[in-house]
Amino acid sequence: MTSTENNSGSKRSFIANLLIFIVLICAGGGFYFMGMFMYNMGNDMTNMTKSVVQMTKDVHSMASDMNGMAGNMNQMAKSMVDGQQKMGDDFAQVAGDMRIMTSSMAGMSKDMSGLGRHIGTMNVNMAEMNQSMGRMSQDMATMNNSMGAMRYDINKFTKPENIMMPFMR
Repeated sequence: MTSTENNSGSKRSFIANLLIFIVLICAGGGFYFMGMFMYNMGNDMTNMTKSVVQMTKDVHSMASDMNGMAGNMNQMAKSMVDGQQKMGDDFAQVAGDMRIMTSSMAGMSKDMSGLGRHIGTMNVNMAEMNQSMGRMSQDMATMNNSMGAMRYDINKFTKPENIMMPFMR
């Protein structure tokens, strides 16, 4: 072989080796970038899975809270109905009491009218009472004499233990 042929073969070999080297570098770079892409995608999928799990927990908690809130609202509605019923009953009672009070006031008005008539009669009776007071004053003196004797008996009735157990005096 001649030196030109040798040179030409060596150039081809160098170019072939250079092309293989370039292909290997490109393939290595491709594998590296593909590996980084897959690694980042794996991290992103892990984070997304964690987010979905947390979102599931949050939705479950929210559903539990809403069930509790629905129960509380149901209880509140029942309490409001019961309260309205009791208030209605109370207002009916107030209305009935007002009717009774109105009729009582009408009766009181009639009684006040009758009282005026009775005051006139009472004036006549007052004169008689004055005379009776004089007689009663005399009777009081007689009664005072009798009261001294009764004091002992009254004392026995106001202290029943003296009657039941006379030895404890």
